Amino acid sequence: MATQWTTAQIPSQSGKTALITGANSGIGYQAAVELARAGAHVLLGVRDLQKGSEALRKLRATVPNASAEVVQLDMASLASISAFAAGFAARHQPLDLLINNAGVMALPHRETTADGFERQFGTNHLGHFALTGLLMPQLLAAPHPRVVTVASLAHRNGKIDFKNLQSEQKYVPWDAYSASKLANILFANELDARAAHSRLVSIPVHPGVATTSILANGPGLKDLKSRLVTLLAPFLFQDDAMGALPTLYAATAPEANGGEYIGPNGFQEFKGYPGPAQLKPQAKDTATAAQLWAVSEQLTGVIYPPLA
Repeated sequence: MATQWTTAQIPSQSGKTALITGANSGIGYQAAVELARAGAHVLLGVRDLQKGSEALRKLRATVPNASAEVVQLDMASLASISAFAAGFAARHQPLDLLINNAGVMALPHRETTADGFERQFGTNHLGHFALTGLLMPQLLAAPHPRVVTVASLAHRNGKIDFKNLQSEQKYVPWDAYSASKLANILFANELDARAAHSRLVSIPVHPGVATTSILANGPGLKDLKSRLVTLLAPFLFQDDAMGALPTLYAATAPEANGGEYIGPNGFQEFKGYPGPAQLKPQAKDTATAAQLWAVSEQLTGVIYPPLA
């Protein structure tokens, strides 16, 4: 891997179709811009169509010849996910790239999705588990499909407690978020293992500490931002364009391999260019990954087809 991999090294994506969840802002938007710039047809998956339309106008102003569209996709609703997947299947076209990016972080009080799941676990993990499974026929129809799932440094403190998976017994905002991000990695690596005899590769990534809206609007972080960002930002944070580089590397670099974990290569992986990232032991637990997969199929009702 190049020590300073940048968007200049993205190979042509002409003829490819990419779907990015949460693409109206932050890392998702930056990934959409660069994939469109490289020639891909980009679907901006968004919950709010007005915000999505604004992002699309901004994208087209940045990349005038962009091939892009907004699609409604609420990752906190299995009905929305199913409706999108059915609509995409009706297009009868392959999906070359799926970037599972949308997320919510450390909600101060326990909330639930439309399906009754704890909102962070339901949105960050179960929604993307369901979406990926429902789109699997279109992914497997592509010549070299990739699934990139955006995790977080927070996985380091994550724990999958199957007795409190939905935080019914006890809800701690950062614990729930960390568990959902750990689930992202376990899912991504289990998917790659199951797809070992297919063309599909699955790669988890993390953006370091990027100054995206999910960070700026997180509970307790607005005050922190007002007091400390001016001093600490140059040392600890990076902008969302840099934060998107691990995602773009995993999505496009010919040398990116399934099952790798990619993040910034700087101090403590806070910022920097894409490089190998550290997985904590709980993220390598294949037994937990297999159990989480089975539970996720049960909760979502999405059963994956054979991936060979």
